[in-house]
Amino acid sequence: MPITTAEADKILADYFAPWVLDLGLTVVETGERHAVLRLPWSDRLAREGGGLSGQAMMAAADTATVVALSSALGGFAPMTTVQQSSSFQRAVVGRDLLVTARVTKLGRRLAFAEITLTAEGETEPAAQATTVYALAG
Repeated sequence: MPITTAEADKILADYFAPWVLDLGLTVVETGERHAVLRLPWSDRLAREGGGLSGQAMMAAADTATVVALSSALGGFAPMTTVQQSSSFQRAVVGRDLLVTARVTKLGRRLAFAEITLTAEGETEPAAQATTVYALAG
């Protein structure tokens, strides 16, 4: 059974480093094999030129994957990022970012996910990522 958004917010508060919490991520939606998080726009996360930094986007993608996997597992379990690959397609300036992580394969030891990062109000992705996680157990 998937976790609720309230349970997902508690996972963020309980298991993530303070600097990740400083990003201000909130859980918008959870489901059986997905999660949607909002990364609010902040000038502090902008790089030279005014676009949202790739580092912030990758951290948001990684975090959304943990929430999506926790939802697929029915609760948080220890896990470790094994691989993350991202492609940045367009700049995000002055808009919140919606980060949608979808679990594509959930094995006993490894899990795979695809993440789409889209500026609020846009239909075309700003970035896409894939991740592989090692699951404890």
